[in-house]
Amino acid sequence: MLTLPIIQPESAAPAKPRKPDWLRVKLPVGPAYANVRRLVDEHKLHTICESGNCPNMGECWGAGTATFMILGNVCTRSCSFCAVATGRPTEYDLDEPRRVAEAIHLMGVKHAVLTSVNRDELKDRGASVWYETVVQTKQLSPGTTIETLIPDVKANWDALDTMIAGGQEVVSHNMETVGSLYRLVRPQGKYDRSLEQIRRTKAAGKRTKSGIMLGLGEKQDEMYQAMDDLVANGLDILTLGQYLQPTKRHIEVAEFIHPDLFAHYREEGLRRGLKYVESGPLVRSSYHAERHVNVPI
Repeated sequence: MLTLPIIQPESAAPAKPRKPDWLRVKLPVGPAYANVRRLVDEHKLHTICESGNCPNMGECWGAGTATFMILGNVCTRSCSFCAVATGRPTEYDLDEPRRVAEAIHLMGVKHAVLTSVNRDELKDRGASVWYETVVQTKQLSPGTTIETLIPDVKANWDALDTMIAGGQEVVSHNMETVGSLYRLVRPQGKYDRSLEQIRRTKAAGKRTKSGIMLGLGEKQDEMYQAMDDLVANGLDILTLGQYLQPTKRHIEVAEFIHPDLFAHYREEGLRRGLKYVESGPLVRSSYHAERHVNVPI
């Protein structure tokens, strides 16, 4: 087990850990970023880049890419880490697949990432919109590869089958944290249920991917167990990144994980049987997603 010092507050009094230098990011600027910004606004699209306060938005949008969030921007879940609004969704736009497909075509992206809020109030969890968005994107941009980052379907396996049947190259479902922290971090989620969702996705012949946030209070042994569980359930690709508290209302950062420990987890994940591990403080689910399409599995 690799042991590294925890970043301590400057004084002995209880205080939040100070954000270290390695978490600094550049503000989004440049013509490529401005073009993506314009297209997103014109087509009235939601991006998780904005809703999730992603630290890589400047880098990714500057490269002309973005992760689109379908099915609205109000989630039926109340996860303690997430900056997306929680409530009773009212938006259900059957024309959204066309608009997203057209925007991806206009942007000329080679690899698109699609994600969504949880829509637990819908009988099919929004699966039909998922399916049509992938299909229409492929029809309009046949050379574009697609990753879908899908939510927990609450064991509605028919909905899962529809969500992953559109022809996407990668299907991702984030575990978010280790099993012991689920009640705190994902109170409406279940660790074993998410593992089963990944297992069923792999059984359907898909390239599987998941993500875990670090710095929520997880122990190293718990991280190793999570990796073993994911491998046992057919996971191919894992992303590991630092949790950053989006607002004062959300769960606080327990610690800032040193880049060396991220590197250690990457090596451990590969040693334990994962095919690819993207690991670093600023890594998010869709970071370098275009690389994950061609990972040998």
